[in-house]
Amino acid sequence: MPRIDTHHHFVAPFYRSSLHEAGVEDAIGAALPEWSVDSALETMAALDIATAILSVSTPAATFLTDPAAAAALARELNDFAADLAVSRPDRFGFFATIPTPHLEESVREVIRSLDELSADGVVLLANAMGTYLGAEGHDALFAALDERSAVVFVHPTDLPGPRVPGIAPYVADVLLDTTRAAYLLVCNGIRSRYPHIRFILSHAGGFVPYAAHRLVGSMVGEAGRDPQQCFDELSGFYFDTAVSSTASALPSLLAFAKPGHVTFGSDWPFASLPAAQYFAQGLESYPGLDQDGRDAIDRTNALALFPRLRSTPARRPASDAALG
Repeated sequence: MPRIDTHHHFVAPFYRSSLHEAGVEDAIGAALPEWSVDSALETMAALDIATAILSVSTPAATFLTDPAAAAALARELNDFAADLAVSRPDRFGFFATIPTPHLEESVREVIRSLDELSADGVVLLANAMGTYLGAEGHDALFAALDERSAVVFVHPTDLPGPRVPGIAPYVADVLLDTTRAAYLLVCNGIRSRYPHIRFILSHAGGFVPYAAHRLVGSMVGEAGRDPQQCFDELSGFYFDTAVSSTASALPSLLAFAKPGHVTFGSDWPFASLPAAQYFAQGLESYPGLDQDGRDAIDRTNALALFPRLRSTPARRPASDAALG
């Protein structure tokens, strides 16, 4: 069953130029990859992806410290993605870029993107300029998302503090970054106060499935939280399989996540096509899944998050015409 890819990036030409002008030459230690609509469609064909939900990876708009400049870049990125999604709604959706940590600007862009541009959700970085997603003080942002039952794609970025020489951030830091955000979202009560937000954690949730009991133990000991509620909220996140569907990672993820809460992710183009194919093959060959289980991860679990795609064909077109 052709896939719905919930972790699929785009690099608009003007965004690349903006990063270059600001002296930003990599994303979490990886060189900015080439991207085009045609190459995205070619990759989707190779990976049997029917629909890709596009998102901007780190650093998004956070490299612009001026709130107005960050908001303007987010608007431009979202208008670009919306035009692409409107051109081919069967092939593309998008998560809107939000200019965090600037609260007023972020709330305005959430409302505009979801209400006017019909975004499929929003992408929020695990931390924005050192402020973590689950930190206190962002109730206006979460209230706007909760009111709209929004899908929030949580993507990691550089950890606050200097990089460790010899270890590119994308190797291990990003997994900790996602885990920190997930921990705070539960421990600080964001998940319980805003229950209508559906969060997708990148890369199988970082360390969350593997270390869930350790995380819950800390929440109970330090914040006095109810252990079963914390565990339920952690396992109630959605998780994508980007760069994570291996015989060693899948057992923890599938044992931990609630049924129906794992979606396919390629991480292209930051993960090269061969890398994405390697991890897709890991999912296809994993003996702990039957065909129904693979179909659920590839497609049907995502339909609960993006019901508009129920009306699109559950097959990959034989060919794609160039987008005008």
